Amino acid sequence: MSAAQNAPATVVAEDEVAGICQALIRIDTTNYGNNEGSGERKAAEYVAELIAEVGLEAKVLESAQGRANVVTRIEGTDKSLPALIVHGHLDVVPAFKDEWSVDPFGAEIKDGMIWGRGAVDMKDMDAMILAVMREMRRTGTRPRRDLVFAFFADEEAGGDYGARWMVENHPELFEGATEAISEVGGFSATIDGRRAYLLQTAEKGIAWLKLTAAGRAGHGSQINEENAVTRLAAAITRIGEHDWPISYTDTTRAFLQGVSEMTGIAFTDDNPQVLLAELGNVARFVGATLQNTANPTVLSAGYKHNVIPGAAEALLDVRTLPGQHEQVMETLRALAGADVELSALHLDRALEVPFAGNLVDSMVAALNREDPEAVVLPYMLSGGTDNKALSRLGITGYGFAPLRLPAELDFTGMFHGVDERVPVDSLKFGTRVLRDLLTTY
Repeated sequence: MSAAQNAPATVVAEDEVAGICQALIRIDTTNYGNNEGSGERKAAEYVAELIAEVGLEAKVLESAQGRANVVTRIEGTDKSLPALIVHGHLDVVPAFKDEWSVDPFGAEIKDGMIWGRGAVDMKDMDAMILAVMREMRRTGTRPRRDLVFAFFADEEAGGDYGARWMVENHPELFEGATEAISEVGGFSATIDGRRAYLLQTAEKGIAWLKLTAAGRAGHGSQINEENAVTRLAAAITRIGEHDWPISYTDTTRAFLQGVSEMTGIAFTDDNPQVLLAELGNVARFVGATLQNTANPTVLSAGYKHNVIPGAAEALLDVRTLPGQHEQVMETLRALAGADVELSALHLDRALEVPFAGNLVDSMVAALNREDPEAVVLPYMLSGGTDNKALSRLGITGYGFAPLRLPAELDFTGMFHGVDERVPVDSLKFGTRVLRDLLTTY
């Protein structure tokens, strides 16, 4: 039994958020893709127990054996207001123990931080959500609007068994909701000595593609001008080395203009690198949002040293800017060439929403009440979130997992990285901000 269970009514959210985060990390929910996951059902049952313990009904829904999602709702006091969805995912990407300095599923606290796979992506936010929800119920605090809390499976493999499945099969659970908040936003970055919180208002589209090169099979000792491996290698080299042009969206332009105001460095369309250089570790994270990207990630060909195979395959991870999917696909087909077929394994939309409105104002205000001197900027995520699936129901999604971070911590570099960790103080800060938002918005 974790320290979070059977918490007395006097326990505040900050007191149990770290314990919940540790308990979630210790449940190995590795998602290998292709419906090869582990532990999601166990994690869902743990989440459901924490929800039920404070008197809420937790719906646990399986999309396939062991692929479990959890949803609950707290009713608001004003039925005229639309509901807000607060969601996270329970799965994590693989972690190989010999690459880590600690047990990736040990969740030990070292140097004031919780270490383990999921500490950043995104069991930290799951824990904050649960801690705030439980405190609201223990204290009898009613939000102004309905709050729908969802914990999804399979986000790390595209959500086919998680958010996408829930939207397609149980849309009634999100009835009345028009907005959502989730991961990869609201964290701090130090720019020119000042803290700026990056609120995610956009995310790139996803195109997971397969390249298939056909050729003539034959003996490895012979001349073969139709070698599938050679054709594939040429195609992925052209794609991998393609120089995608800089292209600004409303979000990326607003972000760079904000950085310009903070630093006093002029922003010009032809030289964003000057401003990116001011971002430190965050530059790599944000820089990928200024252009489309296409990275070869997997190669597969042949079965014996002296046999030329008749086919060769590669996988591409393509991330597209809003409104540019078709343009990118045309470019990739041209780069692949006539002898290489391009097919889609998984496609999902790019998102971009305004850095304006009541929810944005409330998120900014909640951050500023905890950190009055900070600046809040919109930014685009180069990856994707479950907000893509919810957008199919007309729900506007933002990334808001608030964390005040030490300037020296390479936070963005730990997404899917080695020695993933989150400061306990950052978790407590985020819990206070999230509680502020959910009890006032």
